[in-house]
Amino acid sequence: ILEPLDEEVPQPKILFKSSARILTQSLRRAIRDAGLVSDHVKVEMSGDMLKMSAVGDLGSVFSDWESGADELLELKVEEDSDALFTLSYLRDIINSAGVSSEVATLELSTDMPIRMDFEIPEGKLVYYLAPSIGT
Repeated sequence: ILEPLDEEVPQPKILFKSSARILTQSLRRAIRDAGLVSDHVKVEMSGDMLKMSAVGDLGSVFSDWESGADELLELKVEEDSDALFTLSYLRDIINSAGVSSEVATLELSTDMPIRMDFEIPEGKLVYYLAPSIGT
């Protein structure tokens, strides 16, 4: 049996330069598609676009959402941001948290961990994932 903590878990002190709110099903689809060609996915937020891309021996996959798209509910870019992440970890996070959540909030800064928030009826799930380095 899991018991709730009596104390607050401290949050990492990361200054995020970009954020996006996106439908979880769109995020899940982009991760699935990226997995067809690569073990890593690049997440970019710049201008009025959220982009996810994967490149491998079998080809390339690109998922782009522009501000105003039905799937991209909100995009704030203070500074263009991008980072490369291991796909298996992202897939595990999306598949576990995304089942109960319709909307994911992504926060990103260049070559920094990504923060993913999933609102669920019982509260909120927050994940941090460090970027892949040297891949």
